[in-house]
Amino acid sequence: MPPECGAIATFYGNTRDTFEGKTVIELRYEAYVPMAIRCLNSICSSARSKWNLNAIAVAHRLGPVSVGETSVFVAISSVHRVDALDACKFVIDEIKASVPIWKKEVYSNGEVWKENVEFLERRENGDLKTGCCKPKVKVEDDGSMESCNGKV
Repeated sequence: MPPECGAIATFYGNTRDTFEGKTVIELRYEAYVPMAIRCLNSICSSARSKWNLNAIAVAHRLGPVSVGETSVFVAISSVHRVDALDACKFVIDEIKASVPIWKKEVYSNGEVWKENVEFLERRENGDLKTGCCKPKVKVEDDGSMESCNGKV
């Protein structure tokens, strides 16, 4: 990292073992890869236009993710901590609200496709047009993606 950068903010989203009293076995992620890459690049560009950032790295797993493993990772470096922290929150919130990556929670007694709270809030506010990808559309793909200097 360049010597002028005094801050690195990171976010790790890990699979937890319970949700609303249910035992979680794993999460399974699917994505529309080409659109997800475009959306991630757009989110990174937006973050760079709002804050003075040095580097952005984003990684999001596809396929099964066991309890305790990381599903999504964001790292941002900047000269000052405020830029890095604010941009990190912005990037993860935008990923959850608008990138076409779908999550299925697999429980010990069943499974369910889940929508992120950030996406639902935008839909309720009629604000889907502000996201980079508009409404999410499910398309299966079990490979990995790269964007923003990292893997998706």
